[in-house]
Amino acid sequence: MEDIKIEKFTVYDIESEYSKFTSIDHRKKFAQFFTPFSIADLMAKWLVGNKELETVLEPAFGLGVLSRALLNYNENLKIKGFEIDKNIFEKANSFFKENKNISIHLEDYMYNDWNNKYDGIICNPPYFKFHDYDNKNILKEMENRISCKLNGFTNLYTLFLLKSIYQLNKNGRAAYIIPSEFLNSDYGKLVKSYLIKSKTLRHIIVINFKENVFNDALTTASIILCANDNKSNKVQFSNVSDITDLANIENIIKSYPNYLTKEQTVEFENLDPEIKWRAYYQEQNALKYKHLISFTNYGKVVRGIATGANDYFTFNSSKVKKFGIAEKYLLPCICKAIDSKKSFFTKDDFQELKTNNKSIFLLNAINPDDNVNKYLAIGEEQEINKKFLTASRNPWYSLENRLPSPIWVSVFNRNGLRFIRNEAKISNLTTFHCIYLNMFSIPKTDLFFAYLLTDVSRQIFDDNRREYGNGLKKFEPNDINKSKILDLGYLSIDMEIKILKYYNLYRQSVIENNPDESFVYKINDIFIKHYT
Repeated sequence: MEDIKIEKFTVYDIESEYSKFTSIDHRKKFAQFFTPFSIADLMAKWLVGNKELETVLEPAFGLGVLSRALLNYNENLKIKGFEIDKNIFEKANSFFKENKNISIHLEDYMYNDWNNKYDGIICNPPYFKFHDYDNKNILKEMENRISCKLNGFTNLYTLFLLKSIYQLNKNGRAAYIIPSEFLNSDYGKLVKSYLIKSKTLRHIIVINFKENVFNDALTTASIILCANDNKSNKVQFSNVSDITDLANIENIIKSYPNYLTKEQTVEFENLDPEIKWRAYYQEQNALKYKHLISFTNYGKVVRGIATGANDYFTFNSSKVKKFGIAEKYLLPCICKAIDSKKSFFTKDDFQELKTNNKSIFLLNAINPDDNVNKYLAIGEEQEINKKFLTASRNPWYSLENRLPSPIWVSVFNRNGLRFIRNEAKISNLTTFHCIYLNMFSIPKTDLFFAYLLTDVSRQIFDDNRREYGNGLKKFEPNDINKSKILDLGYLSIDMEIKILKYYNLYRQSVIENNPDESFVYKINDIFIKHYT
């Protein structure tokens, strides 16, 4: 194909045209988020560094932007691609029809091609959560093939990656662009363990651009470079924040197997799959402070109550009246994060939500009366009892027996963790996690919460965050449980008194709807001065 010397396709071209005439719903259904050419070119440079490169696999072909990047360097490569969307498959076939070295197959890569090996594999895999994937049996197939036990909490893109590593020829190279989430998540432990065991991982490039790499995709990205060549016992970590930083990465790629910088290289034997790998490519905030202990010395974090059907199980005053639900079957509960905007949630705040007809009750149908039974019958008619979570409970309408926690903590956030003192002593759904203090810490609850309000605490917790697109961060309960915290036992009595004085002044200002953050700043300064 004469025009496949692809310099003219160095920006979104075919992709932008396709996106213009294809609905976002269709693209999301097939997880189609196209790779910018600058990224595709960087990935291609890694593959062509293999002087034996002849055969290439692109497991999630799309419109072939990664293959086009490769063809810029070698027009004679034999490229095989897989695609499951018939629409995009036909467009790609039409574009590449004159190139006899490119074959595209309308098949699911995960269930095909296991026995073939390649000199190069390059991929932007689909970003499916595994529970959205139809072929659940693939986990067993993966286990049998690569001797790596995975669970259903993984993401499909990690399965693509592991299969591709399995399919590398000797000296073969792979380049993947995938969300960074697995580097710092629980399900990623198994994936990281396999990468360490295979000794093929060479370079992880974490992309922290101000804007998303992929249009319409709520994710952060990493480029994973692998090689089956036994030329290195180290993994390079790079963190790029601007498109211009890619030039530095190119120099690192060209220098392989030598490393231009040793600060961000880690030997395989020192890689720990159990920790968040952010520690290898970002400075840890906790290192700024002394006298750190585990969060679990003070208490533990658990998720809020999961109903399985919030609209059904939650009530506002109008709904209570409509179905005649008696008060003893209603559990006071904060149902939405937006209904608790301040650092202190009081009984007055709860009453205000009630007056405004907000959902603030949770059905607690223990020993139901006639009216509750009628409402439960409606739930069964609507098949609420057959939902994933409700179907696992006996009876299906029983909820977790969980005491109100003294402190709530936000799940998703952009500006650091948000902590709320639950002075109303009500329950909460999964919109917040629950913090329960142990018996030794309960007397220090106010001091503990004063610490949680500070930037110091948020900085340290931030080491354990999970990241998504547009600056969105998430903390699972164990992300906080495994975090460090300042040992408040190192505070003198005088310091405690001073902190609590500022804390009470701040609390009063919040209650009066005129929050004075200067008091929190003063508390923060005390911790900085005493713990750095």
